[in-house]
Amino acid sequence: MSDGLVVGADGRARCAWAGSAPEYLRYHDEEWGRPVHGEQALLERITLEAFQSGLSWLTILRKREGFRAAFDGFDPDAVAAYGPDDVARLLADVRIVRNRAKIEAAVTNARATLALRRDGNGLDALVWSFAPPPRQRRPAHGEVPATTPASVALSKQLKRQGFAFVGPTTAYAAMQACGLVDDHLDGCSVAVAQA
Repeated sequence: MSDGLVVGADGRARCAWAGSAPEYLRYHDEEWGRPVHGEQALLERITLEAFQSGLSWLTILRKREGFRAAFDGFDPDAVAAYGPDDVARLLADVRIVRNRAKIEAAVTNARATLALRRDGNGLDALVWSFAPPPRQRRPAHGEVPATTPASVALSKQLKRQGFAFVGPTTAYAAMQACGLVDDHLDGCSVAVAQA
């Protein structure tokens, strides 16, 4: 289809990117654009989006279970306690993307998550405070941005709170992954209710 959609074997129209691999199809249909709440779930999405930077999202999806195992299920308390031995362990773990800066950012972000908790705000409240109002219509092919004013603002606030590897593009991808925005295209059969 020329409108950015593809029709699957089940006859349902979906965003075209969902049709290239089974992992994409499952992620598109079951997760992308759906509201995600909770410290651990949000930290996972932010961490995975940071690791994706410069890589294919498919690479991250295929390594997701490895990431979960290597990072203690993204439990912020566990990851925040990581030290140099854990970083060395992760750099040797073939189940994940072995990038020192991104691994160290994951530890930094877990520690920032705990700091937010101690301050009484919490990661959930911070992230969701940047959710834009629901759209009046679904985006058409070519209308999905890489950044938005809300993702720029979220990125700045996360950095102020001590987070790393959370630029505006990564922040927008996390907003999509966590359902703050629903960028399923007009005509896509996966309609997601905004939180």
